[in-house]
Amino acid sequence: MGTEPAILLVPPLPRPVAPAPPLRARVLDSRALAVLAPSSLALALGMWGIGRRGTLWGDEAVTYEVAHRAPGQIWDTAGHADAVHGLYYLLMHGVFALWDGGLVALRLPSVLAVAAASAGVALLGRALAGPRAGLLAGLVLPLLPAVQRYAQEGRSYALVCALVTWASWLLAYALARPARWRWAAYAGVALTACLLHEFAVLTLLAHGVTVVCSTPPHLFARTLRAWGTAVCAVGAGVLPLAVFSTTQSAQVDWIGAPGARDVLGFAVVTAVGVACAGTARCVPGTAAGPCAAGPCAAAPPLASGAAPPVLSPLPLPRLEALALPLLILPTALLMALTPLRPFYVERYVLSYTVGLALLLGAALDRSRGRRARVDTARRRAVAVLAVAAALAALWPVGTYLRTPQSRQNDATAVARAVRESARPGDGLLFLPARRRVWTLARPGDFRGLTDLALDRSPVASDTLHGTELPAARVRERMLAARRIVAVHDLPGQPLEPAGGEAVKRAVLRAYFEECRGRTVTRARITVHARPGHC
Repeated sequence: MGTEPAILLVPPLPRPVAPAPPLRARVLDSRALAVLAPSSLALALGMWGIGRRGTLWGDEAVTYEVAHRAPGQIWDTAGHADAVHGLYYLLMHGVFALWDGGLVALRLPSVLAVAAASAGVALLGRALAGPRAGLLAGLVLPLLPAVQRYAQEGRSYALVCALVTWASWLLAYALARPARWRWAAYAGVALTACLLHEFAVLTLLAHGVTVVCSTPPHLFARTLRAWGTAVCAVGAGVLPLAVFSTTQSAQVDWIGAPGARDVLGFAVVTAVGVACAGTARCVPGTAAGPCAAGPCAAAPPLASGAAPPVLSPLPLPRLEALALPLLILPTALLMALTPLRPFYVERYVLSYTVGLALLLGAALDRSRGRRARVDTARRRAVAVLAVAAALAALWPVGTYLRTPQSRQNDATAVARAVRESARPGDGLLFLPARRRVWTLARPGDFRGLTDLALDRSPVASDTLHGTELPAARVRERMLAARRIVAVHDLPGQPLEPAGGEAVKRAVLRAYFEECRGRTVTRARITVHARPGHC
């Protein structure tokens, strides 16, 4: 009987286990770090000097006063003025209902919005250019002087910037992983931004360039249709507000043509952005479409510590295809409208800072990769010196932005100057009437004075500046006064031709003499008395 051959059982060879990345690389690759580090920096900078020594500028005074009205009154006020800010006033009404914390409560939503925008920029940069580029972009955003300024203002601009950031993030993933819910979320966030400020609609045009530049040809029609449907939904939602706000267009008559400083600043920022785009990292899975500068299949290896990008069913947009249009288009379009009607104010297109931060973050990451061969000690020394130089350059700007002098329209300082110049029983006159908004910051400083032209107060009339008496009645009351404290615009500003305003100026010239005057920020405060009674 033969014996069966022995079977030798060989245990399977263990699969090779990839070595764990070093701790430093794992930390840099952490999504938690991408969110927490930029948002923490934004919160720290936002809370630094948030009270600005108890001062308010004119628009913040409007926010504070209108947001303390009842929701029905806010709605009625929007019917007379500031319809474009109606949603923001309702939001701030809710904030003050939860916590009436004065100036901190007024500005805290803007601080939180910049923190959310910083986290969004970091995640967006991470998706488009790698973890380190995203982290650097998120840290750059709250350091930009324009962002530091509007992070501490009780207006809607920081909130719009945050919403544009997250709309851009949703757009990137809607292009890479198309789904109806992603396009719906994109449309909802973009619509909210536009309802908070109508000029946010300009960012949709920038997003359109991104769509065109980032969509593969075989999916171009379908993607453009999905994006167009989302944009039409946003347009339908914002159109009633846009049409109605044209009836209040006189409120922005104060905007002049962009000055040489504005144009030069835009040109410099654009040049910096274009230069940064030239150094942007090209990584697999982040370029496609007719605007691609070239294929990314032969991308350079990632720097040490950077995780490879997650491949998606479709490529994510290239960073510069998203960031450059955001940086350039909204500002350029608003400036281009100047021959028809001036509309350009930097804060109306604050979202340009999102594109700038993304480009700077990618450029900084790329420049670090080029120094990879430099010895570690020298690299660290260069990094420390670079950070120290940046902080040294930004410190004076940051410190100045937290002083009352950084706001040229300080309603608190105007109110204080009126109180110091006036005597009990003096008449009070605003030239033009819209400057009555300066009373909203410190109404107590105007007690004991008689507003000679006022018919109904701002609250009683559901307006921002109140309503005034007929010109004949204003003249009669002025002639009955012995002394008048007048609050004017600075000399050189255009004079309003309305009948009541002309009467105020004529009576002061004919029947009173100027005793003394002082200039406070953008206001001229003069004391007038009958001839010989100064």
